[in-house]
Amino acid sequence: MTGRMRRILLNRFVVAPVVVAAVVLVWNAYVASHADGIVTGHVVDRFGRPVADATVRMMEQNFTTNSQRGTTRTDANGAFRFQENRSHRIQLRAEKPGAGRSNQQAVRLYFRSQHVDLTEPLVLDGGAK
Repeated sequence: MTGRMRRILLNRFVVAPVVVAAVVLVWNAYVASHADGIVTGHVVDRFGRPVADATVRMMEQNFTTNSQRGTTRTDANGAFRFQENRSHRIQLRAEKPGAGRSNQQAVRLYFRSQHVDLTEPLVLDGGAK
């Protein structure tokens, strides 16, 4: 490669658009492979024990309101799963009679239908208010 050609290819007006295009391509590939709309997590009591058969509600957060988009129940290990979430801003709340209710947890996703595994469980308050 000649010195002139090398200077042209390493010029900031060539390198910057190539880097931006690469970042956009990688981001779009990531989104395409993680846009299945699955939301998973766990529900525990205030002592950290899994809560089976708790009801978990998913709400879509709009500008002024929360619209309920689905409910599910936890399994024997306190795990829950929502499928086909099409929003990018949701809130979750869990409750079980006799075990209490969790705080409403906002989940901000980077893009619509993002697959997310919650790192923090929804914690039931034991019925204390």
